[in-house]
Amino acid sequence: MKLKGFKSTTTKRKFITKTVASVLLLNMLCFSLVPAIVLAEGEGTQTEATTTKPAAAKTAASKIPSVDSLGLKVKSAILIEPVSGQVLLNVNGDLALPPASMTKMMTEYIVADLVKKGQFAWDDIVTVRKNAAQTVGSRIFLAEGDQHTIEELYTAMAMASANDATVALAEHIAGSELAFVDMMNEEAKRMGMTTAHFANSTGLDINDMPKEFQPDSTEETVMSAMDAALLAKYIVTDHPDFNRFTTIQSKKFRERDKQPMINLNYMLEANKSVTNFKQFAYEGMDGLKTGHTANAGSCFTGTAVRNGVRLISVVMGTADEKARFVETRKVLDYGFNNFETKQIVAPKTTVEGSEFITVKKAKDTQIPLVTDQGVDFVIPKGADTSSLEAKVTLSEETFTAPLKQGTKVGTVTYSYQADGTDQALEKTVNLITAQDAEKANWFKLLMRAIGDFFGDLFNGIKNLF
Repeated sequence: MKLKGFKSTTTKRKFITKTVASVLLLNMLCFSLVPAIVLAEGEGTQTEATTTKPAAAKTAASKIPSVDSLGLKVKSAILIEPVSGQVLLNVNGDLALPPASMTKMMTEYIVADLVKKGQFAWDDIVTVRKNAAQTVGSRIFLAEGDQHTIEELYTAMAMASANDATVALAEHIAGSELAFVDMMNEEAKRMGMTTAHFANSTGLDINDMPKEFQPDSTEETVMSAMDAALLAKYIVTDHPDFNRFTTIQSKKFRERDKQPMINLNYMLEANKSVTNFKQFAYEGMDGLKTGHTANAGSCFTGTAVRNGVRLISVVMGTADEKARFVETRKVLDYGFNNFETKQIVAPKTTVEGSEFITVKKAKDTQIPLVTDQGVDFVIPKGADTSSLEAKVTLSEETFTAPLKQGTKVGTVTYSYQADGTDQALEKTVNLITAQDAEKANWFKLLMRAIGDFFGDLFNGIKNLF
C-alpha cells in the first residue's frame, strides 16, 4: 500500500507504529468494558526483609542500680526469667564450679520426666541396694533391702537433699548409678548446658562415694551458674508441679522417726511464721535446691513468683549456709524491684510494610498477614518500647493458591534494647495468613492472563516512543 503526503520513509514508519499502538489500545479499552474480564490485579510487593525503626526511646534504664552496687559475696551468680530465658544479672555466670547438691536437680528432672511419660509411677516400690545404703552426707539412713515408693524417696531428695534416697532412685531408674550418670550427661547436652559434667547423682565429691561404686574417671561434677539456671528453667517449665515437693517444710520419712526431715530451703515464703527461719523467708519463694560441700562452699538455686512473674536465681561459692540465702535475696530483689514483664507486640498484629503477600492464582491475590503470637520481654520498669525493630523474612519467593488461613509464610524477628543496658532482646514469631487464599476459577484466571498479556504488550509498545 502506498501512503501519499509523506516526505520520508522514517516519517511513514512513525505513522504506522502510532497507528498500530492506537488500535491495540482501543482493543484493550474494549476488553475492559466486559465485566467478566479482570485485568491485572494489584500484585503488591513481596518483602523479604522489612525493618521498622522508630525514633530512639527514652527509658528508665538509668534508674537500675549497677550489679556492683549489690556487693555480692559470691564466686558466681545468675538471674534469669525462665519464659524468655532473659539474663537479668550475670556475675561469672559461665564459670564451671562444683555445684554440690544442686546436682540433684538433674536427678529430680529425669525421675519426674520418666514418671510423666508413664515409664514409672510415683507409687512404684524401690528396693534399696548396697550403694545407696553406704552413701554418706545428708541422708535418711536407708538400709540395704528397705523398700519405699518413688514418691517417698523423691520427697526426701527434693526437700531434705537426702543422698541415699537420690542414689536409690538412680539405681532403680537405670540399673546402676553410673548408668544413670550417663543419662544425666545426655540430658545436659540436650538442654544446651555448656559446662556441666556429672560424676554421680548427688553432687558428692568422688572420694566421698563408696569406693566400689566410684567411677573410673577422676573428673568431678561441675556446673556453671548459667547451666544451673538453665536446668532449673527446664524443671519449672516442663514440671510446673515441682513445688508440691519443694514447698514441704517438714515431714517424717517414717512414722517411727523421732524427728521429721526439714526443708533446707530456709527462704520458703511459708517460713515467715517459723521462728528459726523467718529472717530468711522470701515472698513468692517455692524452690528449688540448696548445695554444700567443702569444695563447693554453699550454693543455692532459688525461684520465686511475684505478680505472675517467675525469676530463677543461682548463687555459688558463698561463705556459709546462711550467706547463700542473704546473697540470693539481693539477686532476686534486684530482679523484682527493677524489671517487669511487658507485652511488646499483641497476637495477630500486622507488620508495617508487610501487611500483605501476593498469592498467585488466588481469587483475591492480596492476602493479609498477621503474627501468630504475642511478644513479651522482661524490660526495665517504665522503659519506653517505641524503639522496637521488626525484620520480616518470607519462607518462599512466591506463593500459589490455595492457602488455608493460618498458613505460615515467614517469620518476623522483633528486637529491642533499652537505653543503658548491654543486652539486646530478641524474639522470633511466625507470620501467617489472616484469611483463606481460595483458588480462582478457570475463567477468572483466563481473563486475568489476557489482561496481563495486553498490559505487557502496551508497556512494550509505549517504551518504543
